[in-house]
Amino acid sequence: MTASVNPLAGKRLDPAMLVDVAALTKAYFDQPDPSQRTQQVAFGTSGHRGSALSASFNEAHILAIAQAVCLYRREQGIDGPLFLGIDTHALSRNAFETVLEVFAANGVTTMIDEKLGFTPTPVVSHAILTHNRGRTSGMADGVVISPSHNPPADGGLKYNPPHGGPADTDATGWIERKANAFLADRLAGVARIAYDKALKSEHVRRHDYVSGYVADLANVVDMAAIAREGVTIGIDPLGGAGLDYYQPIIDRYGLEATIVSKDLDPTFGFMTADWDGKIRMDCSSPYAMASLIGMRDRFDVAFANDTDADRHGIVTRSSGLMNPNHYLAAASAYLFANRPGWRGDAAIGKTVVSSAIIDRVAARLGRRLVEVPVGFKWFVDGLLSGTFGFAGEESAGASFLRKDGTVWTTDKDGIILGLLAAEITAKTGADPGVLYDKLTAELGQPCYARVDAPATAAQKAVLKNLSPAQITTKELAGEPITAILSEAPGNGAPIGGLKVTSADGWFAARPSGTEDVYKIYAESFRDEAHLARIQDEARQIVGAAFAAA
Repeated sequence: MTASVNPLAGKRLDPAMLVDVAALTKAYFDQPDPSQRTQQVAFGTSGHRGSALSASFNEAHILAIAQAVCLYRREQGIDGPLFLGIDTHALSRNAFETVLEVFAANGVTTMIDEKLGFTPTPVVSHAILTHNRGRTSGMADGVVISPSHNPPADGGLKYNPPHGGPADTDATGWIERKANAFLADRLAGVARIAYDKALKSEHVRRHDYVSGYVADLANVVDMAAIAREGVTIGIDPLGGAGLDYYQPIIDRYGLEATIVSKDLDPTFGFMTADWDGKIRMDCSSPYAMASLIGMRDRFDVAFANDTDADRHGIVTRSSGLMNPNHYLAAASAYLFANRPGWRGDAAIGKTVVSSAIIDRVAARLGRRLVEVPVGFKWFVDGLLSGTFGFAGEESAGASFLRKDGTVWTTDKDGIILGLLAAEITAKTGADPGVLYDKLTAELGQPCYARVDAPATAAQKAVLKNLSPAQITTKELAGEPITAILSEAPGNGAPIGGLKVTSADGWFAARPSGTEDVYKIYAESFRDEAHLARIQDEARQIVGAAFAAA
């Protein structure tokens, strides 16, 4: 980040600085202005997100989205059950009630937690795939109500079609357009019944999410080895949806594990502030993870998840909080050496902005590397077919196959990535941080960073549509440029920006979808000075493209 670290980073905030939950939930029922772009429905890479306090996540938005989802299901011939998940953000409960009112009124069979508890994103994906396995009709899909690791005042809703993973842009674009049409027409055509009536409806069914997911874990992670070796594990759900899952996991498999915090508070006042002084349940942030990092010597390995448990943060005795890129490299190296049931041509999937150490791991393993644009949706088909053994992105999201080489989830699963860290420790006698150090001793030590640079809306549009032909520079930080990419080499899809590579480094530049900045991801296999030079030249290259436009 270019901004300086806030003095409150890594500290708990004064109660007076926490979100006013009563005011937030009251604002949920305010009416947005659909003529304002910022108050319309907008599906990004992880669904629609916003806050009632900024009129971007209100009852009207959720009514419109829910009705649009119902129409999309009819359009696509999806007539099986819809699995509904929810996280612990304050607005999630309001949104849950709203979507249930619409789904029940539309006759959609909706599977909710049997105790009206919380359901993580990977558990919903697992439930969809479990239901659909072997079926050709009556296919299930799902909705998860969560803004991921976003601050407590935010809300979010994402749709997962029958493949179990994040919806592609065709689906989200259709839902977004239809929802905004409902908003513009003052919700005319939205069917709804009262929440109490919806709960009692024949279309709303209680489902035991916990048992089905927990009992199946032994088919994807070597739970017996973790228990047998007595690996001590610290687990911090960060007050999220994983809270209902970890004790059943510990009990079923006899793990030497401790849930270090069972706090459940919609203000998330137990969290330490992130780099900018805001509360954010980001398990890849050393500031948000300060509490668990401080316990690193108490456990052989520790991990945390964000509020919908689709991301992972791994804390080891050897290296503290692992950089997500480092753990992706260590995890992929370990898995492909310890999953004989996977097909011989199973590939490693990564995003274009993930570390090139993963490329070197793939080459060492003799495995194909598939590099895709940012967004987990690009991994869905490969995980579903078993052609991707492991798929991960730099923002601490990943999933991998069952031991027999079949699909586990097609969405990110922070729970199995945390348990995998314990398996690695059990089976190798060393934590993942040690494994990563061994890899870099052999393959090189990368220096990786992401920084932001200012950009107007017009400049961001230029960056998003840049072509390699517009870049005339021949060198990057003193080395010949080996590739200039505007499309991901793994699938030819646009990356929404530019990537430039050389033998010992690379950068990628992508416009932010929410702020007047563009993001520069950069990496050097030399040193920090070389990394800084790559970043400087990245700004120059992008700046020249802006000037030419």
